[in-house]
Amino acid sequence: MNTIVFVEDEPEVGSLIAAYLARHDIEVIVEPRGDRAEEVILRAQPDLVLLDIMLPGKDGMTICRDLRERWHGPIVLLTSLDSDMNHILALEMGACDYILKTTPPAVLLARLRLHLRQSEHSAQTKGIQDAIVAPHKTLRFGTLAIDPINRTVVLSGEQVSLSTADFELLWELATHAGTIMDRDALLKNLRGVSYDGLDRSVDVAISRLRKKLQDSATEPYRIKTVRNKGYLFAPHAWEDAPHD
Repeated sequence: MNTIVFVEDEPEVGSLIAAYLARHDIEVIVEPRGDRAEEVILRAQPDLVLLDIMLPGKDGMTICRDLRERWHGPIVLLTSLDSDMNHILALEMGACDYILKTTPPAVLLARLRLHLRQSEHSAQTKGIQDAIVAPHKTLRFGTLAIDPINRTVVLSGEQVSLSTADFELLWELATHAGTIMDRDALLKNLRGVSYDGLDRSVDVAISRLRKKLQDSATEPYRIKTVRNKGYLFAPHAWEDAPHD
């Protein structure tokens, strides 16, 4: 049985969804306050976190952002706010999905199960990758050093703080330096799923990675965008100081 922490301040909504998911072998821990959510999540270590946005004490977007630094499981926003900007912001904050409360329960269940399967597959893949990566030595590209054993990244003498997902994306790109990696290849290698033509999570992750690695947001030259093809890690773009 999977476990979900559902942060929702409306008792009726929380109890209805918890009861529905329980009938489908998903245990739900409901927490009504945003300012207590992280403590509950880190203590329970659930398989997935489901967040409302409008919460007392701390909003769901902020919880998502802060939690992402300490917890790497799937985070899904469940909200009544039908807004493209909120949807984009949620992905930027590290959420895996943005689902409206008007979504039929069966569809909600299907999407949650999808994220649970992907998370389980990712954990299994990570175990295999760790076994494969362990013998590898640190990759060095000019001022950039990527250590796969200690999972650390140093740029121009400064350590770069990366989440597990960010590190794995960087490792995937760096081990294919000079090769164009399309979204389908990246999603299959990192999450075990195919690109459906709509998923923008790779683009958001690349944007986040560029920022942390001091690449240009408007004219990236370290992790390049190759139009209609994908992304390319430029192996010789790390020799000098970052461009303005």
